[in-house]
Amino acid sequence: MWRRNGRATDRSREPLLSVAFLELCLFNFAASAAVFALLPVAPYRIHDLGGPTEAAGLFLGSLTFASALSAPFTGALGDRLGQGRVLATAATAIAALFAIYSFVTAWPLFVALAFAQGIFWSALLTSSGAYAVRLIPEARRGEGFAVHGMATILAISLAPSLGFLLFGLGWRWLTAVLAAANGAIALLALRFVGGDAEVSRRAGLAPPPERLAWPVLRFAVGLFLVSLGYGGLTSFIALYTEFRGVAPRGVFFVAFAGTIFGLRPFVGRWIDRVGAFAALRPSIVAVAVALSLMPLAATRPAIAACAVLYGLGFAAIGPAFTTYVIGRVAPERRGAAFGANIAAFDTGIGSGSILFGPVIAHAGYAPAFALAAVAAIGAWPYFSWARRRFEAETAAEATVS
Repeated sequence: MWRRNGRATDRSREPLLSVAFLELCLFNFAASAAVFALLPVAPYRIHDLGGPTEAAGLFLGSLTFASALSAPFTGALGDRLGQGRVLATAATAIAALFAIYSFVTAWPLFVALAFAQGIFWSALLTSSGAYAVRLIPEARRGEGFAVHGMATILAISLAPSLGFLLFGLGWRWLTAVLAAANGAIALLALRFVGGDAEVSRRAGLAPPPERLAWPVLRFAVGLFLVSLGYGGLTSFIALYTEFRGVAPRGVFFVAFAGTIFGLRPFVGRWIDRVGAFAALRPSIVAVAVALSLMPLAATRPAIAACAVLYGLGFAAIGPAFTTYVIGRVAPERRGAAFGANIAAFDTGIGSGSILFGPVIAHAGYAPAFALAAVAAIGAWPYFSWARRRFEAETAAEATVS
């Protein structure tokens, strides 16, 4: 409770959906839609350019690992230069890359350009998250990050179909539309530049090594453990569904996306009520149980039920982790903190996607899902062990700042 004009006011009722916040959500939706419209058609483009079947997944792998490796640095860059400037620059660069894709005729160059896109994508993600902190009331951060993430979830749900529709019209139709979309949001991002001066000034006070947010990066190892299973599921759940003779192959994704999209606003309020760190444990348990049950799921309802349970846990992990971390880092290091978050998450996704293949090939699906479940449940003891050091280090940094 706090007082305004002599009256007690509940800070949890501070407005969340400001014009600036909605503009940022629109930016996130358009930026994410452009990327996720391209990703599912990229393997087909590689094939059209003469690439072998084994190369089909290299575009996603190149983009994901570039994002993971660069995120701690691009996040710190946003702290230094201002998130608004970085958002405008990254969107412009990605628009230029989409235009260049139109004329690329060699698949190795196409994959190499994906690495460049991954760097700018990480800059966009880290700065968007850090900028959102300025707009979300402190008492409603869990709910705010949940709503902020819904823009991306909606894009992931809708964009692949749009990508295939445009790809059917022609490759240059697809790249032209995506380039135009990123050009438009680059103009929108100019509206976010206004508050950069104070953030950049404060970031300039931090010593360069500390801008990489090493305490957050170490703490985010738990997030890496959780996301291993997500990477494996993303790459192999359609094949597993086909292996079980279940149709449609996308049943898991539909149930999973629907669960997350439907629960996110309520999950955010729950996180704000019970506390961000406390919300991590049941969320991690739900994810691990869902993964452990997947080998037993042999029918469409069973696979959908596992997807719903997985979504119940996954819907809260991201907002809970972000809310907990952002509440403890200095304002001038929030971009770097988001970078550490993305680095751990994307590295887990890429590693899970790579590791699942050999395990499935040599031992089958059950051991792969079991390993993912063990990794996920291991995140909770890691978070519990690492919490004290993380809080001590971030408190010391805040004192220095």
